[in-house]
Amino acid sequence: MIIAAADGSSLSNPGPAGWAWYIDEDRWAAGGWAHGTNNMGELMAVLDLLRQTRASGEDLKVLCDSQYAINCCTTWRFGWKRRGWRKADGSPVLNVDLVKELDKELTGRAVEFEWVRGHAGHSLNERADDLARAAATAYQLGTAVPHGPGFVAGSAPAVSMAVRPTRREPEPDLFTAEETAPSPRPSGRWPAAEEDAEAEVVALERSLLTDDVLLDHDRLSSLLHPDYVAYEPGGAIRTRGSALARAVALPGAVELAVLGADRLAGDVLLLRYRLRRAGEETLCASVWQHDGTSWRRRFHQATV
Repeated sequence: MIIAAADGSSLSNPGPAGWAWYIDEDRWAAGGWAHGTNNMGELMAVLDLLRQTRASGEDLKVLCDSQYAINCCTTWRFGWKRRGWRKADGSPVLNVDLVKELDKELTGRAVEFEWVRGHAGHSLNERADDLARAAATAYQLGTAVPHGPGFVAGSAPAVSMAVRPTRREPEPDLFTAEETAPSPRPSGRWPAAEEDAEAEVVALERSLLTDDVLLDHDRLSSLLHPDYVAYEPGGAIRTRGSALARAVALPGAVELAVLGADRLAGDVLLLRYRLRRAGEETLCASVWQHDGTSWRRRFHQATV
């Protein structure tokens, strides 16, 4: 069995984006776009891995830190395909061209997906992340993109040429988890789909790093949940009231690199990112909650 990690990266999400898959130093590949999203990178990494290993005849295990990519490949695509590549609510599927290609490559393949926690010291995942980020950075700087050797013929274990049984795709049934439209709330509206919600929350998090929002009491107030609590790098704990009272302009340019976004519940999203400002790097986590009308930051923690 081939075991590989696949990862995507976007420096601004959307922005310069990269993707990469990694087996070992002799077998890896990377690429990207001048403008793309993290989810595009996650999907493209898996797609290129599937294409390059297709002729090997081996089973494949893909390690991903993206629940979105895993769900697209293992669950959601079946329902989307039945509905003519539409979501349960009738809206078009995002990144549909990539998803369609993944559907073709996965049909008949023995592929196993395993979720791994990103940035938790998993060697394969960390290497794929580094390569994807390097590709995105190359597109940002306009330098040569390190594409890698790919799946080099002869570097993988020998494969028997005997006829392999065809692996039949599982048919979704009543017990198959599928992306479904949520029941209506008594009032207000449900948060957007996972990929839409992530982009919206990332944009709101970025806005909280701008002077236009920080120095505008009304706008800042509208983005903080009534029960908001923040743990600052120095150990200070801020409530919503003290955060509003002590809001000041941020010195120097600010760079935010998204590390991951996890939907903890239908109306709760955890955003993890790396913040660089004035030569200092901070790891941050924010919990955003949808109040039926908009997303509001409920919790924030920063660690230098």
